[in-house]
Amino acid sequence: MTTPSRPPALPTEAEARRELAACYVLFDRLGWAEGIFNHITVRVPSPAGAGPHYLINPFGLHYAEVTADNLVKIDVDGSVIGDSAHGVNRAGFVIHGAIHAARDDAHCVMHTHTTAGCAIACKEEGLRHDNFYSAMLWGEVAYHDYEGVTTSLAERPRLVASLGTRSHLVLRNHGLLVVGETLPQAFHRLWTLQRACEIQLASDAGVGANRAVPVDVLERVPATRLRMETGQTDTATLLFDAMVRRAGIHFVRAPVMKPNPVKETT
Repeated sequence: MTTPSRPPALPTEAEARRELAACYVLFDRLGWAEGIFNHITVRVPSPAGAGPHYLINPFGLHYAEVTADNLVKIDVDGSVIGDSAHGVNRAGFVIHGAIHAARDDAHCVMHTHTTAGCAIACKEEGLRHDNFYSAMLWGEVAYHDYEGVTTSLAERPRLVASLGTRSHLVLRNHGLLVVGETLPQAFHRLWTLQRACEIQLASDAGVGANRAVPVDVLERVPATRLRMETGQTDTATLLFDAMVRRAGIHFVRAPVMKPNPVKETT
């Protein structure tokens, strides 16, 4: 099970807007968009003494229409902060707001209704850990029972309890959700979960029984994915940026300024 760590510093709002807008368009190119519904939200810096602020897609626009400028800044209750020509789906922020508020490490929350994700969410057994990607998620996937369209604040405590300290959530009969300390980390987690669901559906359609992965192997595999997330090489950012480039989306990441090494004096 993933133990939430101290999250990295938040990007500037301008940086977050560029990255999030690129992500919305990438979701469309990947076929992960759901018309004008669903959300990807990120936490952005807020003034001292103010509550946390987030960016969300403008309600009524397709993911392909989202830009850095038209993303809407909101508070934890889904109320718009500042001037915006667009409204937001406050009911749709019920899920995201609950998780952002409960998890300090949940700087980014992604929720999808992909065909593969929804199909696995409808299966009684949920996600099996018998393929390359699902094996990486052994012990990392939580489940939340369907209570209808999630618009009631009363469901929030149960939703948070279902997720616990995990970062991957299957909303039964509904869809998928992931959280991340950064947007690329959340994307990497969702990409892994989505691939696991797609392969399970494909393997179940083939002739013959699926081959199980021994538990002793499953217990070792997640460490591989975690090393990619926490190692010196930021694999999640490399993956996200590569997918954005491949999709032909214009996005320039601000360079990371590394401190100069300390020179010894003689």
